[in-house]
Amino acid sequence: MPSSPTHSPLPEPSGPRRRSLLAAAAAAPVLTSLAGAGAARAVDSPDGPRALPGGGDLGPNVIVFDPSTANIQGRLDEIFKQQESAQFGTGRYALLFKPGTYHGLNAQLGFYTSIAGLGLSPDDTTINGDVTVDAGWFDGNATQNFWRSAENLALVPVSGTNRWAVSQAAPFRRMHVRGGLNLAPDGYGWASGGYIADSRIDGTVGPYSQQQWYTRDSSVGGWLNAVWNMVFSGVEGAPAQSFPEPPYTTLETTPVSREKPFLYLDGDEYRVFLPEKRTDARGVSWGNGTPRGTSLPLSGFYVARPGDSAATLNQALEQGLHLLLTPGIYHVDRTVEVKRAGTVVLGLGYATLIPDNGVTALRVADVDGVRLAGFLVDAGPVNSATLVEVGPEGASADHSANPTTVQDVFVRIGGAGPGKATTSLVVNSRHTIVDHTWVWRADHGDGVGWETNRADYGVVVNGDDVLITGLFVEHFNKYDVQWNGERGRTVFFQNEKAYDAPDQAAIQNGSVKGYAAYKVGDDVTEHESWGMGSYCYYNVNPSIVQHHGFAAPTRSGVRFHGLLVVSLGGQGQYECVINDTGAPTSGTDTVPSKVVQYP
Repeated sequence: MPSSPTHSPLPEPSGPRRRSLLAAAAAAPVLTSLAGAGAARAVDSPDGPRALPGGGDLGPNVIVFDPSTANIQGRLDEIFKQQESAQFGTGRYALLFKPGTYHGLNAQLGFYTSIAGLGLSPDDTTINGDVTVDAGWFDGNATQNFWRSAENLALVPVSGTNRWAVSQAAPFRRMHVRGGLNLAPDGYGWASGGYIADSRIDGTVGPYSQQQWYTRDSSVGGWLNAVWNMVFSGVEGAPAQSFPEPPYTTLETTPVSREKPFLYLDGDEYRVFLPEKRTDARGVSWGNGTPRGTSLPLSGFYVARPGDSAATLNQALEQGLHLLLTPGIYHVDRTVEVKRAGTVVLGLGYATLIPDNGVTALRVADVDGVRLAGFLVDAGPVNSATLVEVGPEGASADHSANPTTVQDVFVRIGGAGPGKATTSLVVNSRHTIVDHTWVWRADHGDGVGWETNRADYGVVVNGDDVLITGLFVEHFNKYDVQWNGERGRTVFFQNEKAYDAPDQAAIQNGSVKGYAAYKVGDDVTEHESWGMGSYCYYNVNPSIVQHHGFAAPTRSGVRFHGLLVVSLGGQGQYECVINDTGAPTSGTDTVPSKVVQYP
């Protein structure tokens, strides 16, 4: 997002995530977990390489509170002071609250900070107080409030309304707000979010200045307004379908969903809960208190620490362990290979993988039921052909009964320093569900420039029957999304074209002016998408013209619902919305051009 307030004018406020024994541990929820502090990182084996242990201490950047902990507010304030404006810093924190009731807290969240309850249900952990994101650090502009999260808590806001003024990569999951939720910063400045899933907001959600938002499988007491693109699937209390005015795109259910894995306490033992798959989902998964799914003991996980090598992570996976990535930075000089069906790779506190020497950071085999969740992949200075691969090229196995899920897995190229990657995320396995991702070629920070952080493609989908819910992809040099698989579906898409193109020739795509933000392959016969927005802000050369935001073959099986393009302040223009259809943007008015249905 831009570093200065160039987004939409503010609407008027209108209202108030040995070998046989380890394999067994991974499969059997009833096994005792190992959660003791200071567990050994490795043990000697008479048969050769040291075996890696499961379980163990969660490390210094996972801070666990219980209701009797002294000075909780002071510790929260200390972490916030460090992280408030550390947009490209190295600090990573997970703030975990044991079940119980807490009083008088205001947990302000800065960058790379996650807060979560440790119960099975959000209502097991109640904070009489707030979990706050605001934008004072950036003069009231929330368009850079990235990389933070709240999960699995009940809140009773002090004022009756909790403030969650975020933009991309800031999920609000499995939350119960016993009151309202304000998605705008104090003063109603700019904001560009966002994502809610599996949450219940008893009161009204007020987006105010939020340009777009996606809410999935939740319940809301009301929804106040819309700016450009508000999308709902499976949300009780959602506004009725009304795109283009107001711009609400509403699906009664979500076609397929499976909630993010999460850490919880069973007595004094840590476990990881794996929610079950739901079809045609509507409302929260925990409505009767206890969610449906299975559970794994911490002894089935290698509890990774920053400094662990890719060789160590791969050894753990080969042993049959899952991975729990504790908060911090992990440099990997070879690909982390997930080969076993049902493997869980769960990050805490925005644990970050950085590939060295141009390797792919993480690759998943064409197997059932892998769950990737809750981590960031940051491109390294040597170009990687890809950063994350789900399934090998040509993957064809049927995973409909037990798909791989990719949730709150975020990708960044540049910003924290030089980074390059030809393609960020490639999905080859059939039936994969990508549920909330932000794939971002940086437009600000360090190591930023048209060739400096070169990244041609954001997301490439080659597998058939892939579903993406909550797709944010921005600023790539060519196609932001290229979808080649059949029967693909996207619910909600938010995009900005690269700001920094030097001239028209730099973005030219053959005879077409610019690469579409979202391109469906010419040979695709079935595809469907809902609630799709692309924005341009060519601030280096405002004379650049982008022919369209969306490109797809024109045939009856390829369908789009609720499309829009916007020129931000007249910094570049679109000629059409999709293919050759839709009115051009014009002037400096920052008013969307919309297409209700295509074809």
